[in-house]
Amino acid sequence: MNSFERTVAFIKGGKFDRPPVHPIIMRFAAKYANVPYSRFCQDYTAKCSAAIKCADDFDLDWVTVMSDPYAEASAFGLKVEYPYDDLPKHSEYVLRTQNDFDNLKCPKISEHARMATRVKEVETFHKQVKDTKFIVGWVEGMLAEYTDLRGMSDAFFDLYDDCARVKRACDIFFELAASFATAQIKAGAHCIGIGDAACSQIGPEQYHEIFFPYEKKLVEHIHSCGAMAKIHICGNISGILNGLIKTGADIIDIDYMVTAVPQEVKNLLPNQVFSGCADPVSVLQNGKPETIREKVREEYKNAGGRMIVSAGCEVTPETSLENFKAFCECAKTFKVPSSKYEN
Repeated sequence: MNSFERTVAFIKGGKFDRPPVHPIIMRFAAKYANVPYSRFCQDYTAKCSAAIKCADDFDLDWVTVMSDPYAEASAFGLKVEYPYDDLPKHSEYVLRTQNDFDNLKCPKISEHARMATRVKEVETFHKQVKDTKFIVGWVEGMLAEYTDLRGMSDAFFDLYDDCARVKRACDIFFELAASFATAQIKAGAHCIGIGDAACSQIGPEQYHEIFFPYEKKLVEHIHSCGAMAKIHICGNISGILNGLIKTGADIIDIDYMVTAVPQEVKNLLPNQVFSGCADPVSVLQNGKPETIREKVREEYKNAGGRMIVSAGCEVTPETSLENFKAFCECAKTFKVPSSKYEN
């Protein structure tokens, strides 16, 4: 059973030999492959090479285009700087005046380097790993994009002061996300991740009223294109986890501070799973191998066996190879189920 087969069987409730291992590795992968992070973000050959090297060396079950949230934002006009070996950063926001909102248009993917490069990343993965690894593309969620272009403080004030304007902008962001997802699926992505981190910083009422409909519609669009969907929202999503399940996403990422998994796992649909959720700092980076193994087993058990092995969020570049190996190899020690989701 290869990694792609394992992941699909695990999600769909088929027979599998062990849970899939899907850690989010961006800076870790760049460091391991000796690639400066500025190049990792902008050079699709470097990113794909680093991701595949990590997948091969640590027996990971996926490869992903993840690196930073600025592909779409750059296309909307956000000026982004790429320090040599550090995270990208931006200068001033794009949506500052009413005129900026009035001029907001959906960009064309082919006309913007970061978006066109992402499609090339998926194409490269498809050529090099095809259906042996689970290939995951990525788009930004609506609130994530709004905060990237507007700034988080002003964005949250807008939710109260001018929600109609927020929705008009999000309609444009959705149009781009849907077309961007389609392009990546056509290039060979098996799944599209939706990153909407800012949703953990608003109340459940605002999430369900404004952003849940966009996420559900985007998941449905991804499914209609023949791919799976994954939702990643950093932070404590306990208050909106039931809503995330109702989007229909196949994979729902769980950050380490989320406490609602034991209560919500019963609400998962037959073809849905969680992914997470060991603390990437206190457990993976600063813990000992045996502590890491114990924590992964605990989280897997709390989810009734319906948890892809991953950290709560990105694996830090300071994580030792010894700890990362212990984390990745842990899934191999789990009992192989004799029936659906038995553990």
